Amino acid sequence: MITHQPHHLKQGNIAEAIAATFLQAKGLTLLEKNFRCKHGEIDLIMMHGKTLVFIEVRLRSSEIFGGAAMSIDASKQNKLRRTAAFFLQSHANIYGDTACRFDAILMQSLNSETAEWIQNAF
Repeated sequence: MITHQPHHLKQGNIAEAIAATFLQAKGLTLLEKNFRCKHGEIDLIMMHGKTLVFIEVRLRSSEIFGGAAMSIDASKQNKLRRTAAFFLQSHANIYGDTACRFDAILMQSLNSETAEWIQNAF
């Protein structure tokens, strides 16, 4: 059975793949893509040196509604924090005392040249 993904989901998957490649070129190591639990989803989980990084990828071609950065509002940040806490709890034997941070990759198009990497985004 063939299922068709909506256009925005296809674009989101492509943006996440571009972001992962972009960050790997910057020295990060990919651990997980699209980690899901009851609290939400984290697009990318990577290691940057000894720091565990939870990354939200946002693709917005227009600034009409505030753009990519504005779309990571307080509600989204709280979901990401709860999801990260669940990840850490379920992987405590691996990442128990590891430093963590939340980054964002903001993109205006499906091109790594438009990627803006914000470390410690929130």
